[in-house]
Amino acid sequence: MKTLSKGRIVKVSGPLVVAEGMRDAEMFDVVRVAKMQLIGEIIEIHGDRASIQVYEETAGLGPGEPVESTGAPLSVELAPGLLGTIFDGIQRPLERIREQVGNNITRGIRIASLDADRKWDFVPAVAAGAVVVPGDVLGTVQETALVLHKVMVPPGLSGTVEEILSGPRTIVETIARLKHADGTRRDVAMLQRWPVRKGRPYVEKMAPRSPMVTGQRVIDAFFPVAKGGTAAVPGPFGSGKTVIQHQLAKWAETDIVVYIGCGERGNEMTDVLLEFPELKDPKSGRPLMERTVLIANTSDMPVAAREASIYTGITIAEYFRDMGYSVALMADSTSRWAEALREMSGRLEEMPGEEGYPAYLGSRLAQFYERAGHVTCLGSDAREGILTAIGAVSPPGGDLSDPVAQATLRIVKVFWGLDAQLAYKRHFPAINWLVSYSLYDERVDEWMDRSVSPDWSRLHALAMRLLQEESELEEIVKLVGIDSLSPADRLKLEAARSIREDFLQQNSFDEVDTYTSLPKQFRMLQLVLRYYELGAKALEQGMPIRAVTELPARDRIARLKYVHEDRFAETADAVEKELADQLRGRRQQGERA
Repeated sequence: MKTLSKGRIVKVSGPLVVAEGMRDAEMFDVVRVAKMQLIGEIIEIHGDRASIQVYEETAGLGPGEPVESTGAPLSVELAPGLLGTIFDGIQRPLERIREQVGNNITRGIRIASLDADRKWDFVPAVAAGAVVVPGDVLGTVQETALVLHKVMVPPGLSGTVEEILSGPRTIVETIARLKHADGTRRDVAMLQRWPVRKGRPYVEKMAPRSPMVTGQRVIDAFFPVAKGGTAAVPGPFGSGKTVIQHQLAKWAETDIVVYIGCGERGNEMTDVLLEFPELKDPKSGRPLMERTVLIANTSDMPVAAREASIYTGITIAEYFRDMGYSVALMADSTSRWAEALREMSGRLEEMPGEEGYPAYLGSRLAQFYERAGHVTCLGSDAREGILTAIGAVSPPGGDLSDPVAQATLRIVKVFWGLDAQLAYKRHFPAINWLVSYSLYDERVDEWMDRSVSPDWSRLHALAMRLLQEESELEEIVKLVGIDSLSPADRLKLEAARSIREDFLQQNSFDEVDTYTSLPKQFRMLQLVLRYYELGAKALEQGMPIRAVTELPARDRIARLKYVHEDRFAETADAVEKELADQLRGRRQQGERA
């Protein structure tokens, strides 16, 4: 049996506490600090001295106060009851804390992460006598109307099911009894505990195969993220990082959403906490919270808990991934998490790296994002689970040379660069198409060509080329005016403007435009580029540029985004016919003249 260390405080420096007499403790053990029993975690050991980051306010602590190790690493509780709950950075349920002690979190409060008294209707999936291995599903619980919670055999446990129970059970009551090959027996409950800094095991990680459809046109059509992929959303204050993450949480093609508010302003997190319970899941009409876990660790909460919140969130996400679900993790923002790392590193007197961040910043970020992926889960049924990680980055002043932004870009495969100028122009999403990229482009284009239209990749490439050429032509226009451009170049500017305003710009508050299906996205882009292709032919046949740019059908193309999916196909066909008829009519008028 492990010996529990008991020491005493010799130094307090903000969230860092140094205790001596901790020779038997181990790295990352959770400790109870002082008489108030504050929660802390050992992050450095020298001899019998342990440096502890404390997840609660340390004001009033002094030398000589006791420190006791629990002998276990920081872990999260995994069981029915996670969905719809709001936790802090170390998985304390904020609503139950408020019920007990009011609006302010009392220091040293000890409250179970999940309700151990609530009974869940457990339905067995195996019978007595079955041989099970880690990851096998023992039974299910209808946790919410949207999610069937699969109770799995914990990693490292296997054997023959001697007994399995059904009916109302709490998460700590026995649901099954397993007999190991060596004859020993083990009772299994619905509750699992897992260390947050250790990734949950799987059989195999596979290359992402298909896009995570978000309904946001600039993302799906130009800079897609694959299911099981990683993405970063860097941008300055006010550029729309939080709004984009809300849109992704609501509309992305996933089963579960884990949203981590890590070190952001309290009013931003308040918006999330007030808005999410009101949002309806667009596919079922049920409250979105029924498939969401919220972790709130705002900038006024202890800085060390901010560092833990990222790991808490991704461990919960991995747990649902192991059930075979597609999970989207939103971290807002990893910059605040990195600032917590920087503060603790400074107090540990470690050698600073660039801009004071620790030298291991890049490796810690990589460890976080590497836990995303499309995997074959543990278990004999070889089910597949998906975890997609999307992290917001808040570099000071939007400066992408910031160490956190640079380290993130070296790791993630998708970069949605937000632009303050676009946001100022009320262009949403404010993703700058000239600096953003997706390394999943080629694979997703193949999928789109098969699943949506064989013409998808051609249109995508043409649209991107027009936007890039528009940027170059605008520089010429600034110098010598638009009249100096050839008619063909002026048509390119018009087509690029239509791509920007009629396709990429999207209204998240309009009930139709907030989400666009892939077939509708393809048809919208096809019509914009059809105008460009027909216009280019008309110019070759001698039609004046004004006649091409002032077609009434262009207004109809611009309004297509607000046409409901039910009527879209016939409306788009009518608009395309109008476009061709109007160009033919203008050409005939010119010939008669």
